[in-house]
Amino acid sequence: MNIVSSRGTSEGEKPEELDVEGNIRELVRRDNTAIRQAASESEAAANNLSTLMRRVSGTSTREIDNLISELRILREKLQADGSRVQRDIEDYAALNQSVIQLTKIISDGMTHVRELPEVSNAGASTLHAPSIAAAQESNQRHG
Repeated sequence: MNIVSSRGTSEGEKPEELDVEGNIRELVRRDNTAIRQAASESEAAANNLSTLMRRVSGTSTREIDNLISELRILREKLQADGSRVQRDIEDYAALNQSVIQLTKIISDGMTHVRELPEVSNAGASTLHAPSIAAAQESNQRHG
C-alpha cells in the first residue's frame, strides 16, 4: 500500500487498480532480481563447466599425446624389424646361391671322379699291377 499512498490517487483510478499495478511492479522487480541471480548462477555454472571441460580435455589431450608417442615408438620398432628381416632374407638368398653353386661344383667334381675310375681301371693293370699282384699274393698266404 505504500505505492498507492506515495503516488496518490488520480480521479479515475481506484485504490484496487493501484494495488494491482503495485503488485505487477513488485513481480517485475522480483523477476528482474531472479533473472540477475539466474544470470550470475548461469555464469558460475558456465565457469564451472569451462573449468571441468579444460580438465577433461587436458587429460584426454595428454592421453592422446602418450598414445601418439607409443605409436611412434612402435612404428620405429616395426621399421627396424622390417629392415632386419629384409637383410636376413637377402643374406639367406645369398647363402642359398652359394649353396647352389657349391652343389654344382661338387656335382661336377663327382662327374669327373666317376670318369676317372673307368679310365684308371683300364690302365690299372699296367700302372698298379705290382701292387695288385702283391695284395693277391698276401691274401693267398693268409687265406
